[in-house]
Amino acid sequence: MTEYTPEEPIKVPKFSEEAGFYTTNQRSKQMSKIRGKDTKPEIKLRKALWAKGYRYRKDFKKLPGKPDIAMPIHKTVIFVDGEFWHGYDWENRKHNIKSNRDFWIPKIERNMQRDGEVNHLLEQKGYKVFRFWSKEILKNLDAVVQEIVAHIEFHK
Repeated sequence: MTEYTPEEPIKVPKFSEEAGFYTTNQRSKQMSKIRGKDTKPEIKLRKALWAKGYRYRKDFKKLPGKPDIAMPIHKTVIFVDGEFWHGYDWENRKHNIKSNRDFWIPKIERNMQRDGEVNHLLEQKGYKVFRFWSKEILKNLDAVVQEIVAHIEFHK
């Protein structure tokens, strides 16, 4: 396990009209469609694990970060991260954000920072943490499931 040193939390400005952030009805409608849980990749992964005989808890509130899938018996947690919200290929993609950069860049960087903090807390509790990008699950579900199963079987 690598040495962990906590960082000062990134400050994220409030998303408000006073700060220069404007929302349209169309944007508001789009944002309301974004799901925080039970996304298609999460459901596909859960069904695949269930079919293999593995039981789990979803959105497990008793652990830091509320993992999307938790298998307390196996000391394993799984997060399914959205590419935009968790900074996939961040150094290349952050330059593509055109509107409200003052809000979105710190917001996503804080999400990434929080992911690291949550990983550390869970590892301190003895959990194996898996983080998969949602598109990785949609494209390579079998490989993702095999990685999880291999870990569980090896540590029985």
